[in-house]
Amino acid sequence: MSIITENKRTKSVLENSSFPSNEVMLDLKDLKKIYPTPKGDYVVLENLNLQIKKEEFVTIIGHSGCGKTTMLSMIAGLNPISGGSISVLGKHIKGPGPDRGVIFQSPSLMPWMTSLENVLLGVNQVFPHATKKERNDVAKYYLQKVGLEDAFHKKASELSQGMQQRVGIARAFAIKPKVLLLDEPFGMLDSLTRGELQDILIEIWNKEKITAVMITHDVDEAIFLADRVVMMTSGPKAKIGDILDINFERPRTRKSVLEHDDYYTYRKHLIDFLEH
Repeated sequence: MSIITENKRTKSVLENSSFPSNEVMLDLKDLKKIYPTPKGDYVVLENLNLQIKKEEFVTIIGHSGCGKTTMLSMIAGLNPISGGSISVLGKHIKGPGPDRGVIFQSPSLMPWMTSLENVLLGVNQVFPHATKKERNDVAKYYLQKVGLEDAFHKKASELSQGMQQRVGIARAFAIKPKVLLLDEPFGMLDSLTRGELQDILIEIWNKEKITAVMITHDVDEAIFLADRVVMMTSGPKAKIGDILDINFERPRTRKSVLEHDDYYTYRKHLIDFLEH
């Protein structure tokens, strides 16, 4: 049986069955998002169900306007839920919290602050009882991990877009979240920088093993990073249309992924879904 046939066969099982509760990090149940308009309610998401396991990396693809970013901002606690529930380790979320770190397309740094100060903003809040040295060590450790050991004291406004996004990645990992949420973090970067940052992201993730949920428009990025690719139907009333298991061993290299027998089968499956 081909991997795609197998995936189609398991798709309904994945959507309608549950993982054992002790394996689930993030649980979206019957999620709904409605925006009232003068012409009546606009339903962005409806009956959206998704379980993400501990230490799993899930990428989400779908057409613009399908509600991917809306869903991610609801998980982050930045956008109220119209119906259903979102739980982290079985606890319903009630707004933003340090258990969820977010990396946006634009890193939204304080331009007058240094790289170190920007990372410390989160670290100081999440680890208030640590000593100043301990907090500095945590911030510096993650800045080194993203290749910015020579830019601790450079102001964010002096950094290139790619370097600013490195600070954003360091800042998100440094608060030690249970779930890492990524909203097209490399979407505004050139392809070379994008590839470098994908490698940095996955290298840190392999070590930290934080549950990660990432939105992307890039099919190759979705396959390279993920354990599963979740495909969303077009809006309004968007829901999960298909889920594709990516059975590549970790840690991965770009070369091994591109040379894998299943790579182009996966790619075709995702492109076919997006084209229908």
